[in-house]
Amino acid sequence: MKSLLAPILIAAMALPAPAAFAQQTPEAAAAAATAFDRRAAQLVDLLASRIAFADYFDSSFQAALPEAQFKAINASLVAQYGQPVAVDRATSTDGRSGTVLLRFEKGVGTVALEVGQGADARVTGLRLIGFEMADDSFDKVAAEIAALPGSSGFLVAELDGQAIKPLASANADRQFAIGSTFKLYILDELAAQVAAGQRRWSDVVPLSHASFSSAGTANWPKDTQVTLQTLANWMISVSDNGATDTLIHLLGREKIEARMRGTGHSAPSHNIPFLTTVEAFALKGNNFASERAAFIAGDDKAQRALIAANQDRLTLANVDGVSFSGGPRFIDSLEWFASPNDIGRALIDLRERNSDAAMAAMAINNGVGPGASAGWSYLGYKGGSELGVLSMSLLGQRKADGKWFVVTASWNNPEAAVSTETMVGLVTRLLVLAAK
Repeated sequence: MKSLLAPILIAAMALPAPAAFAQQTPEAAAAAATAFDRRAAQLVDLLASRIAFADYFDSSFQAALPEAQFKAINASLVAQYGQPVAVDRATSTDGRSGTVLLRFEKGVGTVALEVGQGADARVTGLRLIGFEMADDSFDKVAAEIAALPGSSGFLVAELDGQAIKPLASANADRQFAIGSTFKLYILDELAAQVAAGQRRWSDVVPLSHASFSSAGTANWPKDTQVTLQTLANWMISVSDNGATDTLIHLLGREKIEARMRGTGHSAPSHNIPFLTTVEAFALKGNNFASERAAFIAGDDKAQRALIAANQDRLTLANVDGVSFSGGPRFIDSLEWFASPNDIGRALIDLRERNSDAAMAAMAINNGVGPGASAGWSYLGYKGGSELGVLSMSLLGQRKADGKWFVVTASWNNPEAAVSTETMVGLVTRLLVLAAK
């Protein structure tokens, strides 16, 4: 389990955006006087392998994205959007960074390009920040989602009070493994306890439970003092698992379960007991094979008793590496689950909590970048992933009319890893369509 709860960031697939260029317009070529323009002009040769990867990209870029991965993601983008055909416009205010509108066979992408300060001015940043398909439709996206290997479902809906009014959907009532998206229920319970006067966002608490894949709190000393708002921001924006497990223990597992049921989750038993990330990591590994079998076979009461009996053993120190490698592990039986409609109801509950801090936490990382978010005055996001699992969920207020929408999609494949690039592209298209 490489990154059970890693956030799905647009930057994760955006570095390879150079697939966007295949040909420059005469106007762009004539203006190639700055480092930005020169490197943009060379993208045609780069994609045709006439310029070496190492000669084009700065060493920092190469370290972040090896050449083999660059080529693989580039091929994935071409498979989704067709061959790149032209640069429509390149804009930079400083000659070092800017954006490029680039046309593919199936639409236009927006790419952010950054060039370093060295004498050779190699590229330090290249990412796809938005894409608009030509003649796109919900039906076209739905067909592509349905064709994904494994199982998938999605929902695009207007929110009218507590009512969900679907614009497009597929398998919206089916339960899917959702990875880190389960953290929305923790955020909702935290906001509820603050609203009830039981806690304050400024309360300072110890970081009490370490976990794997903690992007914000990795290697922090145990019991480091942090505010509840800091924990919430880390948990949602970078899916920090140490912050997550600390909040579960602090707020109370059973209270979070009750909050989940209160949102209208259609199959709450799938998430009872509400596992911490370390408990899930440990149970998926080989160190707890017998406990895992008993957990999967047990009912809610038996599962809760097993967790309680092993609370001193289900710790980060006893998590083995098999949990994060190889293929998908027990994603049908040992995970966190929700249907697209369940996630929609959770987002309704969070919005109606009227918590500025909770809404701000979801908006730190909107998951899709500035291009796709242009049509929204507010965009909150939570995603989740592990091997064989991808989930992306957005709550947005449309800029054109102030209406609220939810866009959520899940993709599970117990046989193989799933493609982040593909999922981001599909959800981005749904979001762009909903903004119109």
